Amino acid sequence: MTFDPAPRVSVSDHVFGRLRDAIVSGRYAPDETLPGERELAGAFAVNRHAVREALRRLQQLGLVRVSQGGATRVLDWRVHAGLDLALSLARSGDVLPVETLVRDMLEMRACVGIDAARLCAERGDAAVVAAVVRAAEEYGDLAPDLDLMNEANIAIWRLVVRGSGNTAYQLAFNSLVAGTFAVGDVPPDARAAELLDVAGHRRLATSIASGQGAAAARHARELLTAPVTPTPTTTPGREARA
Repeated sequence: MTFDPAPRVSVSDHVFGRLRDAIVSGRYAPDETLPGERELAGAFAVNRHAVREALRRLQQLGLVRVSQGGATRVLDWRVHAGLDLALSLARSGDVLPVETLVRDMLEMRACVGIDAARLCAERGDAAVVAAVVRAAEEYGDLAPDLDLMNEANIAIWRLVVRGSGNTAYQLAFNSLVAGTFAVGDVPPDARAAELLDVAGHRRLATSIASGQGAAAARHARELLTAPVTPTPTTTPGREARA
């Protein structure tokens, strides 16, 4: 396998990205051994320190294991990697080797959000619940600006997940919204059905405030499984699903 020489900026990032893509795309199979540091340094035309740093990052992602003696063995990312791999892929700007990644992350977001809404209704701190209600009431004032509504939507869900009291959900949520929504580059206008459903956000907040876990989960499902489509033609200030 041949690699193009690294650019003179962020050489470690270049080596890391190329090796990551080669592993995830299957060009290096699980249990296969990567070339040694010296060979990789020569292939990329970089020093061994850059290669070593790239291998360290690959190991942190769960893509390789560095054995005693310096051999680097490829791991099966489907078994060993976590959400950090999805974030790394999405931020790289490369063609994702997993074509359904955006869909998959949206489905995960829905699963987390639905149960977090239920838990927030059943055991949420009173101050957090009150903040959810306020945020939902103010949400409609942002229509029809989808960019502002997108930011407010994330803020509402951050409160809901916080109110769930589930640390694992909070960490997963942080990964899902890090940098860009749901890892993939999903623009707000593609989520207009969800974002413009002002009444749905209010119903969610009301059910949480009244402690109705099942109703909160139902309203969360309606919002988080709304179709991802191009922006429909809307009248300014009009709710999409009143």
